[in-house]
Amino acid sequence: MASITRFHVGPRLSETAVHNGTIYLAGQVPDDTSQDIRGQTTQVLGMVDRLLAEAGSDKSRILMTQIFLADITDITAMNEVWDAWIPAGNTPPRATVQAKMANAAYKIEIVVTAAQA
Repeated sequence: MASITRFHVGPRLSETAVHNGTIYLAGQVPDDTSQDIRGQTTQVLGMVDRLLAEAGSDKSRILMTQIFLADITDITAMNEVWDAWIPAGNTPPRATVQAKMANAAYKIEIVVTAAQA
């Protein structure tokens, strides 16, 4: 039976779980909620970069992404940041939806599944 490795384990959730060469990230939200959608997206993608690196991967190995926006009209600005971040030729399957956030100040939350390198 393959083991499960967890990173940043808390009482409610782990930030990352790795099983059988697949990395699962918890929903990533911004630390600085005073920023606009571009700023919050940049923060969250930076968190994704750090967590993937810690688990032995990077954004070129993302298998699936789910993006939750508090306001779907922010999709164009969010996509500008996303498009500059994701490596050309490695765009993963992705879903983007509007959702009510756990904290009203969050404009974005991103969930990522990736392969280990």
